[in-house]
Amino acid sequence: MDYNDLIKNITLVYSNDIQNSKESALFLFNALKQNNISSTVVSINNLTKNTSFVIVMGGDGSILKTARFYAPFKIPILGVNLGRLGFLSQVNLENINFLIKQILNNKYKIEDRLMIECEKANLYALNDIVIKGDTISRTSRFYLKINGQKLCEYLADGLIVSTPTGSTAYTLSAGGPICHPSCNNLIIVPICPHTLTSRPIVVPSTHEIEISTCKNCNNIITIADGQQVANIPSNLKILIKKSNFYAKLMVLKNLNNDFYSILRDKLSWGVSPKFNRI
Repeated sequence: MDYNDLIKNITLVYSNDIQNSKESALFLFNALKQNNISSTVVSINNLTKNTSFVIVMGGDGSILKTARFYAPFKIPILGVNLGRLGFLSQVNLENINFLIKQILNNKYKIEDRLMIECEKANLYALNDIVIKGDTISRTSRFYLKINGQKLCEYLADGLIVSTPTGSTAYTLSAGGPICHPSCNNLIIVPICPHTLTSRPIVVPSTHEIEISTCKNCNNIITIADGQQVANIPSNLKILIKKSNFYAKLMVLKNLNNDFYSILRDKLSWGVSPKFNRI
């Protein structure tokens, strides 16, 4: 997508749940206007498909919600980080002028990020879909099949099915591997399993994941990107697979923002901890 197509109808998204989000969107609106680029400011709760490019003012949660909405329409998005980590963001508010310069000079690319779906729950996720039993105070038994073939059963607090993009989120906290966003696979990670032989599994994205549970559960709780929740009767099997939609994330050029740099800078990957002497 070149510059002329990109700026046809820019939408600036803000969230009332994030401090200074709307003010930041208005600041960017005026900065774009000074460069003869028109845009529209909308709330994250009132997204519309009538746009050519979306800039999200917020944290990773805002980007995930916006990405799920715009993925079916193949509309690219970019995040301006106003949160804590901003792993999916490209710039901070202080770099707005750099952002505009990159857009004006066509210094960007659009990455397709794999997404997953759970049809029975009508859920789509860029990061992950989490499966849990309806009894939070105790573990549940989950049965896992891959492409119709029985693999194993877990006694655990839940299961995470993650995309490569989500490998640095909940999956990482639960002991899963880190995958480069360009990898074409899915990651299955048990949450607090009650056996030392339970380990994360990485499978091709073309494989279909089937999860069922024991009769002691009335419902299976499914959670997409930590934001959308659906209850599925425990007598039904949950099928999770690669979505037909891809999230389109803009990546700016001439910026130290490759995946490995982000791991080092934002997750302090491989950096020895510092101890203060008493």
